[in-house]
Amino acid sequence: MKTLFAEERMYEIVKLLDVNEKLLIPSLCEKFGVSPATIRSDLRALEQKNLLKRTHGGAIPARNAAFELATRAKEVKHIDEKRRIAAHAATMVQNGDTIIIDTGTTTMELAKLLTEKTDIKVVTNDIKIALFLEEQTNFEIFMLGGMIRRDYHCVMGDTAIRQIRNLNVDKAFIGANALSLEKGFSTPSLELANVKKTMVSAASTTIFLMDSQKLDRVSFAQIIPTNQAHTLITDIGAEESFINRAKAENKHLDVIVV
Repeated sequence: MKTLFAEERMYEIVKLLDVNEKLLIPSLCEKFGVSPATIRSDLRALEQKNLLKRTHGGAIPARNAAFELATRAKEVKHIDEKRRIAAHAATMVQNGDTIIIDTGTTTMELAKLLTEKTDIKVVTNDIKIALFLEEQTNFEIFMLGGMIRRDYHCVMGDTAIRQIRNLNVDKAFIGANALSLEKGFSTPSLELANVKKTMVSAASTTIFLMDSQKLDRVSFAQIIPTNQAHTLITDIGAEESFINRAKAENKHLDVIVV
Protein backbone atom coordinates (compact mmCIF):
# COMPACT_ATOMS: atom_id res chain seq x y z
CA MET A 1 0.00 0.00 0.00
CA LYS A 2 1.31 3.43 -0.93
CA THR A 3 1.95 5.63 2.11
CA LEU A 4 0.12 8.93 1.88
CA PHE A 5 1.01 12.21 3.50
CA ALA A 6 -1.60 13.48 5.95
CA GLU A 7 -2.86 16.11 3.49
CA GLU A 8 -3.22 13.52 0.70
CA ARG A 9 -5.04 11.16 3.03
CA MET A 10 -7.47 13.90 4.09
CA TYR A 11 -8.21 14.76 0.46
CA GLU A 12 -8.98 11.09 -0.16
CA ILE A 13 -11.34 11.07 2.84
CA VAL A 14 -13.20 14.08 1.44
CA LYS A 15 -13.50 12.33 -1.93
CA LEU A 16 -14.88 9.20 -0.27
CA LEU A 17 -17.49 11.24 1.58
CA ASP A 18 -18.70 12.69 -1.68
CA VAL A 19 -20.01 9.28 -2.72
CA ASN A 20 -20.75 7.77 0.70
CA GLU A 21 -23.27 8.93 3.26
CA LYS A 22 -21.08 7.76 6.12
CA LEU A 23 -17.51 6.64 6.75
CA LEU A 24 -16.44 4.48 9.69
CA ILE A 25 -13.09 4.74 11.43
CA PRO A 26 -12.26 0.99 11.19
CA SER A 27 -12.78 0.95 7.41
CA LEU A 28 -10.67 4.09 7.01
CA CYS A 29 -7.90 2.53 9.12
CA GLU A 30 -7.93 -0.53 6.88
CA LYS A 31 -7.99 1.50 3.67
CA PHE A 32 -5.11 3.81 4.58
CA GLY A 33 -3.11 1.46 6.82
CA VAL A 34 -3.01 3.85 9.77
CA SER A 35 -4.17 3.78 13.39
CA PRO A 36 -7.58 4.90 14.72
CA ALA A 37 -5.83 7.80 16.47
CA THR A 38 -4.46 9.02 13.12
CA ILE A 39 -7.86 8.82 11.45
CA ARG A 40 -9.51 10.62 14.35
CA SER A 41 -6.90 13.36 14.02
CA ASP A 42 -7.64 13.63 10.29
CA LEU A 43 -11.37 13.85 10.94
CA ARG A 44 -10.89 16.56 13.56
CA ALA A 45 -8.80 18.61 11.12
CA LEU A 46 -11.37 18.20 8.34
CA GLU A 47 -14.23 19.11 10.66
CA GLN A 48 -12.41 22.31 11.66
CA LYS A 49 -12.35 23.21 7.95
CA ASN A 50 -16.09 22.41 7.64
CA LEU A 51 -15.34 19.60 5.19
CA LEU A 52 -17.21 16.96 7.21
CA LYS A 53 -19.08 16.32 10.44
CA ARG A 54 -17.70 13.83 12.92
CA THR A 55 -20.04 11.22 14.35
CA HIS A 56 -19.60 8.47 16.92
CA GLY A 57 -17.22 6.12 15.16
CA GLY A 58 -16.84 7.98 11.90
CA ALA A 59 -17.94 10.95 9.80
CA ILE A 60 -20.74 12.19 7.53
CA PRO A 61 -20.73 14.85 4.78
CA ALA A 62 -21.01 18.46 5.90
CA ARG A 63 -23.61 19.35 3.29
CA ASN A 64 -26.15 22.07 3.85
CA ALA A 65 -27.41 25.11 1.95
CA ALA A 66 -24.51 27.29 3.11
CA PHE A 67 -21.70 24.73 2.71
CA GLU A 68 -18.97 25.14 0.14
CA LEU A 69 -15.58 23.50 -0.23
CA ALA A 70 -12.58 25.79 -0.51
CA THR A 71 -10.97 25.88 -3.94
CA ARG A 72 -8.08 23.62 -2.96
CA ALA A 73 -10.45 20.91 -1.80
CA LYS A 74 -12.62 21.28 -4.91
CA GLU A 75 -9.63 20.70 -7.16
CA VAL A 76 -9.44 17.02 -6.20
CA LYS A 77 -13.16 16.25 -6.46
CA HIS A 78 -14.64 14.77 -9.66
CA ILE A 79 -11.66 15.93 -11.69
CA ASP A 80 -12.28 13.52 -14.60
CA GLU A 81 -15.90 14.68 -14.88
CA LYS A 82 -14.85 18.32 -14.72
CA ARG A 83 -12.33 17.81 -17.49
CA ARG A 84 -14.91 16.17 -19.76
CA ILE A 85 -17.34 19.01 -19.12
CA ALA A 86 -14.62 21.56 -19.81
CA ALA A 87 -13.58 19.78 -23.01
CA HIS A 88 -17.07 20.07 -24.42
CA ALA A 89 -17.38 23.69 -23.30
CA ALA A 90 -14.11 24.49 -25.09
CA THR A 91 -15.66 23.39 -28.41
CA MET A 92 -18.22 26.15 -27.95
CA VAL A 93 -15.57 28.89 -27.95
CA GLN A 94 -14.85 30.24 -31.42
CA ASN A 95 -11.89 32.32 -32.51
CA GLY A 96 -12.82 35.98 -32.13
CA ASP A 97 -15.28 35.41 -29.26
CA THR A 98 -15.66 37.68 -26.27
CA ILE A 99 -16.40 35.51 -23.25
CA ILE A 100 -16.85 35.56 -19.50
CA ILE A 101 -15.19 32.76 -17.53
CA ASP A 102 -16.61 32.58 -14.03
CA THR A 103 -14.54 31.49 -11.06
CA GLY A 104 -14.33 27.77 -10.33
CA THR A 105 -12.37 24.57 -10.76
CA THR A 106 -14.33 23.38 -13.81
CA THR A 107 -13.97 26.78 -15.46
CA MET A 108 -10.24 26.63 -14.69
CA GLU A 109 -10.14 23.35 -16.64
CA LEU A 110 -11.90 25.17 -19.48
CA ALA A 111 -9.31 27.94 -19.46
CA LYS A 112 -6.53 25.36 -19.80
CA LEU A 113 -8.10 24.11 -23.05
CA LEU A 114 -8.31 27.49 -24.77
CA THR A 115 -4.62 28.12 -25.40
CA GLU A 116 -4.86 27.26 -29.12
CA LYS A 117 -7.68 29.75 -29.71
CA THR A 118 -6.98 33.16 -31.21
CA ASP A 119 -8.34 36.68 -30.92
CA ILE A 120 -10.26 35.94 -27.72
CA LYS A 121 -11.35 38.54 -25.18
CA VAL A 122 -11.84 37.11 -21.70
CA VAL A 123 -13.55 38.68 -18.71
CA THR A 124 -13.03 36.86 -15.41
CA ASN A 125 -13.26 37.31 -11.66
CA ASP A 126 -10.92 34.38 -10.99
CA ILE A 127 -7.34 35.35 -10.15
CA LYS A 128 -5.86 31.96 -11.10
CA ILE A 129 -7.68 31.87 -14.44
CA ALA A 130 -6.50 35.39 -15.29
CA LEU A 131 -2.92 34.54 -14.35
CA PHE A 132 -2.93 31.31 -16.37
CA LEU A 133 -4.32 32.99 -19.49
CA GLU A 134 -1.94 35.95 -19.12
CA GLU A 135 1.03 33.57 -19.05
CA GLN A 136 -0.14 31.05 -21.66
CA THR A 137 -2.03 33.06 -24.28
CA ASN A 138 -2.14 36.35 -26.14
CA PHE A 139 -5.78 36.92 -25.19
CA GLU A 140 -7.08 40.31 -24.18
CA ILE A 141 -7.92 39.74 -20.51
CA PHE A 142 -10.17 41.91 -18.35
CA MET A 143 -9.72 41.10 -14.66
CA LEU A 144 -12.68 42.28 -12.65
CA GLY A 145 -11.97 44.30 -9.53
CA GLY A 146 -13.52 44.08 -6.11
CA MET A 147 -13.17 42.36 -2.78
CA ILE A 148 -11.15 39.14 -2.81
CA ARG A 149 -13.03 36.12 -1.53
CA ARG A 150 -10.39 34.56 0.66
CA ASP A 151 -9.57 30.86 -0.01
CA TYR A 152 -11.48 30.98 -3.32
CA HIS A 153 -9.07 33.10 -5.45
CA CYS A 154 -11.79 35.33 -6.87
CA VAL A 155 -13.30 38.79 -6.53
CA MET A 156 -16.88 39.77 -5.83
CA GLY A 157 -18.93 42.72 -4.66
CA ASP A 158 -20.40 45.93 -6.06
CA THR A 159 -17.23 47.00 -7.90
CA ALA A 160 -17.22 43.81 -9.99
CA ILE A 161 -20.96 44.09 -10.61
CA ARG A 162 -20.69 47.69 -11.84
CA GLN A 163 -17.90 46.71 -14.24
CA ILE A 164 -19.84 43.78 -15.67
CA ARG A 165 -22.92 45.96 -16.25
CA ASN A 166 -20.91 48.00 -18.76
CA LEU A 167 -19.98 44.92 -20.81
CA ASN A 168 -21.54 42.85 -23.58
CA VAL A 169 -20.12 39.39 -24.29
CA ASP A 170 -20.94 36.52 -26.62
CA LYS A 171 -20.87 33.71 -24.06
CA ALA A 172 -20.66 33.33 -20.30
CA PHE A 173 -19.35 30.11 -18.80
CA ILE A 174 -20.74 29.97 -15.28
CA GLY A 175 -20.26 27.63 -12.34
CA ALA A 176 -22.82 26.89 -9.64
CA ASN A 177 -22.91 24.76 -6.52
CA ALA A 178 -26.42 23.45 -6.98
CA LEU A 179 -29.26 23.12 -9.48
CA SER A 180 -32.86 22.50 -8.48
CA LEU A 181 -35.46 22.56 -11.23
CA GLU A 182 -37.77 24.39 -8.82
CA LYS A 183 -35.21 26.72 -7.19
CA GLY A 184 -32.84 27.27 -10.10
CA PHE A 185 -29.05 27.58 -10.09
CA SER A 186 -27.63 28.53 -6.70
CA THR A 187 -24.48 29.04 -4.65
CA PRO A 188 -23.72 29.49 -0.93
CA SER A 189 -22.54 33.12 -1.21
CA LEU A 190 -25.15 35.83 -1.81
CA GLU A 191 -22.47 38.27 -2.98
CA LEU A 192 -21.03 35.80 -5.46
CA ALA A 193 -24.53 34.89 -6.66
CA ASN A 194 -25.10 38.55 -7.54
CA VAL A 195 -21.86 38.64 -9.54
CA LYS A 196 -22.83 35.49 -11.43
CA LYS A 197 -26.32 36.84 -12.11
CA THR A 198 -24.82 40.00 -13.59
CA MET A 199 -22.48 37.91 -15.74
CA VAL A 200 -25.51 36.09 -17.13
CA SER A 201 -27.21 39.38 -17.99
CA ALA A 202 -24.12 40.56 -19.90
CA ALA A 203 -24.00 37.50 -22.17
CA SER A 204 -25.90 36.58 -25.31
CA THR A 205 -25.52 32.90 -24.38
CA THR A 206 -25.13 31.40 -20.90
CA ILE A 207 -23.52 27.99 -20.36
CA PHE A 208 -23.49 26.40 -16.90
CA LEU A 209 -20.72 23.88 -16.20
CA MET A 210 -21.75 21.51 -13.39
CA ASP A 211 -20.73 18.00 -12.45
CA SER A 212 -23.59 15.63 -11.69
CA GLN A 213 -23.10 15.71 -7.90
CA LYS A 214 -24.44 19.28 -7.91
CA LEU A 215 -27.74 18.41 -9.59
CA ASP A 216 -31.06 18.13 -7.78
CA ARG A 217 -29.68 20.17 -4.90
CA VAL A 218 -30.32 23.61 -3.44
CA SER A 219 -27.84 26.13 -2.09
CA PHE A 220 -28.41 29.38 -0.22
CA ALA A 221 -28.53 32.09 -2.90
CA GLN A 222 -30.23 31.80 -6.29
CA ILE A 223 -28.25 32.88 -9.34
CA ILE A 224 -31.03 32.58 -11.92
CA PRO A 225 -34.10 30.36 -12.43
CA THR A 226 -33.51 27.22 -14.46
CA ASN A 227 -35.37 28.52 -17.52
CA GLN A 228 -33.08 31.56 -17.89
CA ALA A 229 -30.00 29.51 -18.83
CA HIS A 230 -29.28 28.44 -22.41
CA THR A 231 -27.06 25.39 -21.87
CA LEU A 232 -26.19 23.00 -19.05
CA ILE A 233 -23.17 20.73 -19.47
CA THR A 234 -22.92 17.89 -16.97
CA ASP A 235 -21.53 14.36 -16.79
CA ILE A 236 -22.89 10.85 -17.24
CA GLY A 237 -23.31 10.42 -13.50
CA ALA A 238 -26.46 12.55 -13.70
CA GLU A 239 -29.72 10.79 -12.87
CA GLU A 240 -31.61 10.06 -16.09
CA SER A 241 -34.91 11.07 -14.48
CA PHE A 242 -33.51 14.48 -13.55
CA ILE A 243 -32.11 15.09 -17.05
CA ASN A 244 -35.38 14.05 -18.71
CA ARG A 245 -37.38 16.31 -16.45
CA ALA A 246 -34.99 19.22 -17.00
CA LYS A 247 -35.43 18.89 -20.77
CA ALA A 248 -39.20 18.47 -20.55
CA GLU A 249 -39.79 21.43 -18.25
CA ASN A 250 -37.29 23.82 -19.88
CA LYS A 251 -37.73 23.66 -23.63
CA HIS A 252 -35.09 26.33 -24.30
CA LEU A 253 -32.43 24.70 -22.07
CA ASP A 254 -29.95 22.57 -23.99
CA VAL A 255 -28.83 19.82 -21.60
CA ILE A 256 -25.58 18.16 -22.67
CA VAL A 257 -24.32 15.03 -20.89
CA VAL A 258 -20.66 14.11 -21.45
